Amino acid sequence: MKNLPNKLTIFRIVLTIIIIFILLFPFYNIGFEFPKFIISASNGKIIVESQYIIAGILFIIASLTDFLDGYIARKYNMITDEGKMLDAIADKILVNSVLIILSSMGFIHAIIPVILIIRDSIVNSIKMMAGNKGNVVAAIKTGKWKTACLMVGVVLTLFYNLPFELVNINIAEVLLIIASILSIISGVQYYNLYKNVIFSKKDEKTKIEN
Repeated sequence: MKNLPNKLTIFRIVLTIIIIFILLFPFYNIGFEFPKFIISASNGKIIVESQYIIAGILFIIASLTDFLDGYIARKYNMITDEGKMLDAIADKILVNSVLIILSSMGFIHAIIPVILIIRDSIVNSIKMMAGNKGNVVAAIKTGKWKTACLMVGVVLTLFYNLPFELVNINIAEVLLIIASILSIISGVQYYNLYKNVIFSKKDEKTKIEN
């Protein structure tokens, strides 16, 4: 039980590697093809490749482990610096790798991973600088909403935007655009909240909560 949160985090990293393998490995070179399904929609027929559905299911499982490891660590007072660092790494590997792959395959516009990755780099730098000065960096609501929209948007993209694609409503793209906008807004909010701490000469401890 002591190491359960970290084990879940490591499991998430393993799942991420499997997802990347499923999406990128040229299975046709070894004579293997994932089953394909044809679904009728209002705007024509949708050819669904099962490898993306499998990757989507694994992505959901990986996302659930993200919730579980944090919940268990908080409930049983198992939060450690190593665990927080490992959790952050696992999150970024999972989400950013899938976003880059989806972009390279033409499922989403390249500007979406660019915005999200740049934002995360800036916010992580702000958190690191504030933390080095003894400040508690609390999560903000726009950041939480960004994450929720992003995760659901990625899953729907891997699921070919089903069932919404049947009525020609691209909910997946809308959620990813909203996530990109919220990422910019939350990034600006983080900067405004901690700019005095970052540029202060004194290492004064400040705790900013929601």
